[in-house]
Amino acid sequence: MVVKYQESISKSRLRSSYLTQIVSISLVLFLLGLLGFVIINARELSDYFRESLSFSVMLDEDAKEADIRMLQKDLDAKHFVKSTEYISKEKAAENLREDLGEDFLTFMGYNPLLPSIDVYLVADYTHPDSVLNIERYLMDYDVVNEVYFQESFLHLINENVRKISAFLLIFSGLLLFISLTIINNTIRLSVYSKRFIIRAMHLVGATGSFIRKPFLLRSIVHGIIAALFSIVLLMVILFFVEQEFYLLFTLQDIGLMLFLFGGIIIIGVLITLVSTFFSVTKYLGISEDKLYY
Repeated sequence: MVVKYQESISKSRLRSSYLTQIVSISLVLFLLGLLGFVIINARELSDYFRESLSFSVMLDEDAKEADIRMLQKDLDAKHFVKSTEYISKEKAAENLREDLGEDFLTFMGYNPLLPSIDVYLVADYTHPDSVLNIERYLMDYDVVNEVYFQESFLHLINENVRKISAFLLIFSGLLLFISLTIINNTIRLSVYSKRFIIRAMHLVGATGSFIRKPFLLRSIVHGIIAALFSIVLLMVILFFVEQEFYLLFTLQDIGLMLFLFGGIIIIGVLITLVSTFFSVTKYLGISEDKLYY
């Protein structure tokens, strides 16, 4: 009875050790997966903010409706234009009235605003040099009075995009290093608890490959389980994020999501496999005195 009780306790501790190891690896892989998702969507985020900017093509007050529509149709056909919106004098006055909170037309007696076309560019053409080239092109139209865009704000957006990209690159490398360290230490502690078993098997003549095999197979299983658990957790978090920020994040690109999930599984298996291999190898040739340290 005592032997069975001790075996029961031993198995319980073993299962608890495996569960702790899997949960630890899962949380680390979850953080890596979350960072990977942000990096994958960094391009979309950058494009979203750039394409939300617009510049205004101010038109002559006496411009004919037909000429304005022709200009707008020409702009819509350009590959560098995402969309356009025509703002009539009346619409411009209404927008300004809402911004000011009062009707400025009552004391001015006339509408001084010009009709305009708001132009939203494709992200690749939102750089200041590209906008200047587009401005020169638009000024060739007779109905165009002026092209107005916030150059300083455009510079600020592009500069911040570069800074954020550099930060993500550095942070990714740092998090990857920390993740490798945490997973490696977790596995080393697990193998350390079985160092006497490894030593005993080695003393009775078992080869290194024979001793490593069950540890490596178990590490593969644990890596896959941890990766699948982290993927489920990641999908739950991303689902709620998409509901709140559906314009910024999307789960619709199945190819990228499969690439991300596949990467998590591969990383989980490789890290656990390599760490287990070196941890077990360490105790194969170690002297008996060092087993107690």
